[in-house]
Amino acid sequence: MAKEQQNDFFKQVWQVVELVPSGRVTSYGAIAKYLGAAKSARMVGWAMNASHASEVQIPAHRVLNRNGVLTGKNFFENPFRMQELLEEEGVEINEDQVVKWKELFWDPATELTLE
Repeated sequence: MAKEQQNDFFKQVWQVVELVPSGRVTSYGAIAKYLGAAKSARMVGWAMNASHASEVQIPAHRVLNRNGVLTGKNFFENPFRMQELLEEEGVEINEDQVVKWKELFWDPATELTLE
């Protein structure tokens, strides 16, 4: 993927992540699927890792793996920050995993409509 295409994809990912409500969580794969790139979950992860380059604050802590595990925690300023941010929003974490994953899961495909 060309650098310009990658940047556009990252911006699209960030736009979706900005819409994830406080206290809710989503997955890399759900975002990729919503954007029409179902096999690009890893690329969504890269976009989260690069989200510090965004002009606005991206709530990357709300994006987890398909099982609700905090796989991106090592890309925050310290390995506990992702969990801290989620807990501040009322999300319970046990052993690096969201406790009520299915209840808190925010699926952009059902929550948003493409315009």
